[in-house]
Amino acid sequence: MPDLFHALQGYDLGYLRIVAEFWGFELESRDLAGAIKELTSHLLDSQLVVEITASLSSEAHIAINTLAAEGGRIPWAAFTRKFGDVREMGVGKRDREKPHFKPNSTAEILFYRALLGRAFFETASGAHEFAYIPEDLLPLIYTTDMEGLEKKNNKVSQPGVNSPVLGRGATPGERAYVLPANDLILDDATTLLAALRLGRDIKPNPVLLDILNAAKLLKRNVPQAERVKTFLEAPRTDALKMLVEAWRSSENFNELRLLPGLLCEGEWKNQPLATRGFLSNLLDAIPEGKWWNINTLVSDVKKTAPDFQRPAGDYDSWFIRRETDGQYLRGFAYWDQVDGALIRFFIVDILHYLGMAGLASPEEGKDITAFKLISPDPRPSDVENGKLKISSNGRISTPRSVPRAARYQLARFCEWDEEKNDEILYHITPESLTKAKEQGLKTEHLIVLLVKHAAAGIPPVLVKALKRWDANGTEARAEMQVILRVSRPEVLEELRKSKAARFLGEPLGPTTVIIKAGAQSKVLAALAELGLLAEDTTSKPTQD
Repeated sequence: MPDLFHALQGYDLGYLRIVAEFWGFELESRDLAGAIKELTSHLLDSQLVVEITASLSSEAHIAINTLAAEGGRIPWAAFTRKFGDVREMGVGKRDREKPHFKPNSTAEILFYRALLGRAFFETASGAHEFAYIPEDLLPLIYTTDMEGLEKKNNKVSQPGVNSPVLGRGATPGERAYVLPANDLILDDATTLLAALRLGRDIKPNPVLLDILNAAKLLKRNVPQAERVKTFLEAPRTDALKMLVEAWRSSENFNELRLLPGLLCEGEWKNQPLATRGFLSNLLDAIPEGKWWNINTLVSDVKKTAPDFQRPAGDYDSWFIRRETDGQYLRGFAYWDQVDGALIRFFIVDILHYLGMAGLASPEEGKDITAFKLISPDPRPSDVENGKLKISSNGRISTPRSVPRAARYQLARFCEWDEEKNDEILYHITPESLTKAKEQGLKTEHLIVLLVKHAAAGIPPVLVKALKRWDANGTEARAEMQVILRVSRPEVLEELRKSKAARFLGEPLGPTTVIIKAGAQSKVLAALAELGLLAEDTTSKPTQD
């Protein structure tokens, strides 16, 4: 930080005289350079510093203590939110209105006594504007105005580390309806990995997709065979820890850009790893195994550490737009919609999905009001010993307790149906077997898989069907076709000599022929040109 001499550079002689007047002396120097030297020598008098700080209002004491406790500097935006701004005005207006005699903020009180500077400093995220105490003035102020306070490396203790716990415990009413922590992310991951491996057209959960990329199970959304094999064969506890650790240490997983309903635009960058560390420390301070109110936690963060993810308290340069109405959420006024929402998302959508937090609400369907952090101990679902239920028509009911590696392989051989009663439903079709064959999978592998994991063996008729398909391919096909039926063979022959001939397919008899897909209207038009009016019954309902 600049020392006092350099902090006073750039100010006019009138400002220096105002400062001198508040410090109780009159400047003798008539030139700017001499006045700065003279003012600096007086202001660094420790006894005079004692007198000046003692004369400050209680609000000014709090402001100066806050700056000193932070090592002498705070982002300007954060400081002015707490202690007000300094009005900008030219020399003429200042000398006419004399704002130093009628300060409109605590910041102005300190500014006109040269106890507060304003400058840009380089940080890890670039240059940001700070409020600061001049470097050589800081030790004098700290000694006189911070006596009795413990100096901890010029840093404020972070919430969750050395400060009181934020928020409060949840009431019984706030945690009446419980959503227990679970590890279903492992089953979702198995399904998604199989879908991506098959190239299925799906809309994946963006949180899960980014976690799998962070865990290197995916590389640019493409499954990595060896990593996937290790993940699927690992015990559930180990597999879950793999995802948690990958998320916890990832520099690319960005919770802010995953917030639902918000669109992040532009080239600005946040620091997700640092934010994740702050929030993790914050939550570590909460008593283990205790239900905690999420609303008061968010409210307390807003009061004590609102800039937890904002470099230098910057609320203007991040372009974040609300998806519903296109409104840009810039400025501290939108803290709840962005920063507060991020804390909720971190707990409700990330920690709960990773099995690290249970959730609760007053009743089913209501907003989440409480959470409880969960240790990653083994759970009953860790044992994967479930069995498949297989029907003779190729339909397979798969409990989540079936080993994930088996479900992953099964998904590659089958068509997927909807989940029902916590079971994943598949069915085997010629199309699904063809896709599997194109990926190098063999029908005999499917039979071995089914034998190993079936609850009551494979129906013999299904084994026979699979072997026949492997040998002969598809031997029967049910198709929906449009059929043209005419009254006499001569009519069909006449049609074959017309320009509509190319729209006719396989003949089914002397008076019946298949119409090629999409050509129905063209054939009917050709018949009309031949003077034949045809009846179209394809759109009429059929009776069972």
